[in-house]
Amino acid sequence: MKKVKIYPYIFGAIAALLFLGLSLYIFCPALNVHNLGLWIIIDITVLIFVVVERLTKGCKDFGWVTMKQKTGSKGRGKKFTKFNFDIKYYIAPIAFTALIILIGVIGSTVFNATSYSKILKVSDSDFSVDLAESVGTDSIALMDTKSAQMLGDREIGALSDVVSQFNVSYDYTQIDYNGKPVKVSALEYAGFFKWMNNKNNGIKGYVTVNPVSMSASFEKSEGMKYVPSAFFSEDAYRYLWTKYPALMLDNLHFEIDESGKPYYVASVIEKTIGLFGGKTVSGCIVLDPVSGATEKYDVADIPKWIDVVFCGDLICEQYNWYGMFQNGYMNSLFAKKGCKQVTTYHSSDDEADDETPVSDYGYVAKDGDIWIYTGVTSVNGDSSNIGFLLANERTGESRYYSIAGADEKSAMAAAEGEVQEKGYQASFPSLINIDGHPTYIMVLKDSGGLVKLYATVNVEQYNIVTTAATQAECIKKYKTALGIESDEITADIKEKTITIAAIKYIDIDGNTYIYLIDSDNNIFKAKASANENMLLLNVGDKVKISYSGKTITLCEKVG
Repeated sequence: MKKVKIYPYIFGAIAALLFLGLSLYIFCPALNVHNLGLWIIIDITVLIFVVVERLTKGCKDFGWVTMKQKTGSKGRGKKFTKFNFDIKYYIAPIAFTALIILIGVIGSTVFNATSYSKILKVSDSDFSVDLAESVGTDSIALMDTKSAQMLGDREIGALSDVVSQFNVSYDYTQIDYNGKPVKVSALEYAGFFKWMNNKNNGIKGYVTVNPVSMSASFEKSEGMKYVPSAFFSEDAYRYLWTKYPALMLDNLHFEIDESGKPYYVASVIEKTIGLFGGKTVSGCIVLDPVSGATEKYDVADIPKWIDVVFCGDLICEQYNWYGMFQNGYMNSLFAKKGCKQVTTYHSSDDEADDETPVSDYGYVAKDGDIWIYTGVTSVNGDSSNIGFLLANERTGESRYYSIAGADEKSAMAAAEGEVQEKGYQASFPSLINIDGHPTYIMVLKDSGGLVKLYATVNVEQYNIVTTAATQAECIKKYKTALGIESDEITADIKEKTITIAAIKYIDIDGNTYIYLIDSDNNIFKAKASANENMLLLNVGDKVKISYSGKTITLCEKVG
C-alpha cells in the first residue's frame, strides 16, 4: 500500500487558514451569502490550499519542471524545462470560480431587466408645488466638496494644537442641520503614530462648512475613539463588523444630530435579485464614536436627524435601472424606446478614467431632509434634459418632474461664458423655483477655488443668464431679466381706473409683455403669460388696475 504524505496537506491548510484569517481581519467582509467579496476570499483560500499542497508535495505536475535528456553512447545529456501542468488538481478552485461567474450572470440585468427597473419607486410630481419659492436660496447647498475641503483645511490650519496631530477628512457629508444645509467632516488621525499618541483621548472635534455663507468653523466634541482613521479594534468599520458580522454595510460616513453630537452612520445593504444583484438599502447602523454604542434602524424607523442613508450615487444607479430597463434589456441595447438616464459627465480628475461617464447631482434642504437633485436626459447624448429627479437621501423617496430644458453642463457653460474674460469655473448647479420658472443657481470660482460670483440660468431658455456678487443681488437681476419685479417694489400696490389710449405687445428675451398707455400718457406693463385676460383688451376700454411702479398686478375691465 502506497504511503500517503500528510505534511503537504497540513502546510496547505495552514497557509489557507492564515490567508483566510488575515483577509477577514483586514477586509472585514460580511459573513453573508449575498456578499460577493466573501465568495472571492473563499475561492482564493481554496486555491492557496491546492498550490501550497502541490508545492510542498514536490510534484512535477505543478508547472515548469527541469528534466534531463540522455544523448550519446556515454549517456551524457542536457537539461531542459518542460511545462507539465496537471489541471485535475485545480478542479475545485476552477469550479468555484465558474460557479461565482454563473451566479453573477444569472442575477445580472441581462436576465432580470424588469426586476431591476422596479427597485426604485419613482412618482411624477409638480415642480411648482414641491419646490415652492418658500424653499429659498438659504436651503440650496451650492458649495462643492472641493471648496468645502479648502475652507475646512484653512480653519484647521489656524489651530496649531490641532493641525499637528489631525487632518480634516475629505469625506464631507451634506446634511440638514436645524433646517439649514451644512457640510460636516470629522477630523482624522494623521497616521499610525499620531493615533498611538492620541488614542486615549480620541478625536475632539469636527468641521462644519456653511455652503450658503461660504464659511467654516471648528466644533469641539467629546473624544471620538471609534473612527475610520483609527487602527485595529478601534477602526470604526471593523468595530461595526465585530458587532454585526452578517450585515453588508456601506457608505460609512459622519453626521451630527440637531444638538451637534457626532455620529457615524452606515447603510445596511441588501441584494434583492439572485445572490449578488439588485443592490438596495434596508436600514442603517448608527455608531456613537465616543462610547461605542450602536443602534440599528429599519428604513421606516430612521430618526429625522439622520440625513444620508440612500447615498446619491446609489440613487442615480437605481434610477438608471428604472430608466433603461422598463422595456427589457434588449430594448436598452438596440431600439432604446423610452430609455433615459441621469445627467452624466466625464470626470476631470487626473486619476480617473476620463472616458467613463460619472453621475453628478446637487443638494436641496427640504422639509428637514437632504434631497439630491439631478437632471434626466434621453440616451441620445444631446445637451438637453427631459426632466429632473428629486430624491430623499434618508427615505429613498424619488420624484420626477417633466421639464424640458438645457442640461446642467450647458447651463454651467452659459454661466462661465457670461464672465469668460475672468476664467471662472462654475460649480454643479442646484434647482430653484423663481416665480414658477425652473432655474439653475450656481457659484463661479476662480482658479484658487474661491467663490467670486453667483449665477442663475433659466432652464427652459438658458440664454437668460445673470451674475452678481451675492445670491440676493443675482436673483434680483434675474427677476428683472424675466420681467418680475422684486418684493421691495411690489410691496406698495396702488389702484386706479384708466382709459386705454394705446396697446403695445413687446417681446423681451422670449417673453411677451403687454404695455398699456392711458389717456394721460401713463405707461403700465404686465407679462402676457401671467395676465392672459389682458389679451382681450381694446383701445378705448376702461379698466381698473392694481399696480406697483409701472407693473400691473391685477387688471379688470370696467363696464
